[in-house]
Amino acid sequence: MPESAPANRPTRALLIDDHALFRQSVAMALAADSNLVVEACASIRDALTLLSQQAFDLVLLDHDLGAERASQFLPAARQIGYEGRVLVVTAWVSDTEARRLMRQGVNGIFLKQGELSELAEVIRTVAAGGSWFDRSFAAIGEDPAASPQAAPPAFNDRQRKVLRFVLEGLSNKEIAWRLQISESYVKAILQSLFQKTGVRTRGQLVRVAVEQYEDQL
Repeated sequence: MPESAPANRPTRALLIDDHALFRQSVAMALAADSNLVVEACASIRDALTLLSQQAFDLVLLDHDLGAERASQFLPAARQIGYEGRVLVVTAWVSDTEARRLMRQGVNGIFLKQGELSELAEVIRTVAAGGSWFDRSFAAIGEDPAASPQAAPPAFNDRQRKVLRFVLEGLSNKEIAWRLQISESYVKAILQSLFQKTGVRTRGQLVRVAVEQYEDQL
């Protein structure tokens, strides 16, 4: 399959997103472009079935698909012979995961906070053989510290204890009682964990800890 669609036919795109409202509304909006044919599904498993049956030029891939992650897609897709373009379209992805996706060969990362018109333009760029990464990831490929050999941040003993309790679902007040420290100190430790892992919310911290730092827990 060529890397970009021939000029005499529409680009065929497959949207993979587990949120039905986003999937259906975006697929419908994009399909209004006569130069774009869009199909959609909710999981990598369904996508692999479609890719094995039909030819697609471009995959629009959410990062967080419930039990699945974007990084699981490309190895499996290449194994069944998909050679097209991949644009990650997601609400959030950590720098560590962005690096992993870049190493796997994705052609762009677009954040869902962007405008639909901007997404359409990015799709045209990627489908034509270019690449596009949100500016928040622009420096990753240029930063020597972002290389695959860069070590993940290490947690100290207090951070590990707090993180374990967060994974158990304990509140800040419960964690403070368990560790016999103040609740404000728990909040400060959580902020340091947010900074080390590059996340912004407690839910993101839990997800990243399970995916990337299990060996430290």
